[in-house]
Amino acid sequence: MTGRIAKVERTTKESSIAVELNLDGTGIVDISTGVPFFDHMLTALGSHASFDLTVKAEGDIEIEAHHTVEDTSIVLGQALGQALGDKRGIRRFGDAFVPMDETLAHASVDVSGRPYCVHTGEPEHMLHAVIGGYPGVPYATVINRHVFESIASNARIALHVRVLYGRDQHHITEAEFKAVARALREAVEPDPRVTGVPSTKGAL
Repeated sequence: MTGRIAKVERTTKESSIAVELNLDGTGIVDISTGVPFFDHMLTALGSHASFDLTVKAEGDIEIEAHHTVEDTSIVLGQALGQALGDKRGIRRFGDAFVPMDETLAHASVDVSGRPYCVHTGEPEHMLHAVIGGYPGVPYATVINRHVFESIASNARIALHVRVLYGRDQHHITEAEFKAVARALREAVEPDPRVTGVPSTKGAL
């Protein structure tokens, strides 16, 4: 299994995004989106998935972070789908629980070819919480669900993310990203017992 690498670019009137992804990397990351906390989350994602990940994004962050975060998530999902190729020899399913201090998050992945996202359990205050911006561009945690939906939809995977419990918005968000990273790492890694596509249908 070689060459699971993707380069995807997307430019709109709101943003310009470039993502390079190597599924068989060692966790080397280079992230620049103009949104410091989102950089922190993507760094955690690449590192804990053991992907080599480069993200360069420029967007209308003078309005707010939303467009840049959304568009980056779309391109990241496209890169993930492209790098997976025909999905031969992968484990397909991945699952991870990640604690972070008072928080526990869980993610489950099926590289199914059928895009779906379920995101549950975040406490209500996450709808209004903002991280960073003192100075700099703040990250509104209400967008967490949209990030995971965008990745799942564009990578064509089923992704379930849930917060079992937690209080601090930083811990909750970071535990979710790390859980997704670990679940993805397991799902896309080679399975030595699988030679073809891991589906009774013969295609994913």
